[in-house]
Amino acid sequence: MAIKIKLNNNPVSWLTGKKQPNVGDYLPEFKLTNFENTIISNNDLKGKKTLISVVPDLDTDICSLETKKFNETADKYKDINFITVSNNPVEFQKNWCAANNVNNMEIFSDVMGDFGKAMNLYIPLFKHLARVVYVTDEEGKIIYCQPVKEIASEPDYDSVTQALNNIM
Repeated sequence: MAIKIKLNNNPVSWLTGKKQPNVGDYLPEFKLTNFENTIISNNDLKGKKTLISVVPDLDTDICSLETKKFNETADKYKDINFITVSNNPVEFQKNWCAANNVNNMEIFSDVMGDFGKAMNLYIPLFKHLARVVYVTDEEGKIIYCQPVKEIASEPDYDSVTQALNNIM
């Protein structure tokens, strides 16, 4: 499925023409950086169901609200990993998490762009990731995908919660 999204009601297009992973697909190989500046890969997410919240920039209101909301939600789902991926550098992410009491989930940096390229979620003209929520099973197979059609909007949290409840 090719994600069709808008930024401030203007269509956004990708230059690659590749499709983004969708329900039924396995996560492709990618690398991200955690708070210890350790490189993690898609294989490091296996073994536990995982919610992946992909946001463009934690330094914006919508990304901040979304990450705080999923941080609160993570408390209710102890058997599910909650992670957020953004283009922000690790040091910024650490400071942001400390200032916003975000400690129930992991935040990973895609400042190198490997995740965005592998998932085809990096928008070159926007210079950030698209906003998408994924849920994967223990093997890294995508069992839920919600591309947010307007980058400047929050995801449908009720739909995400329903998907999480369905896999419990």
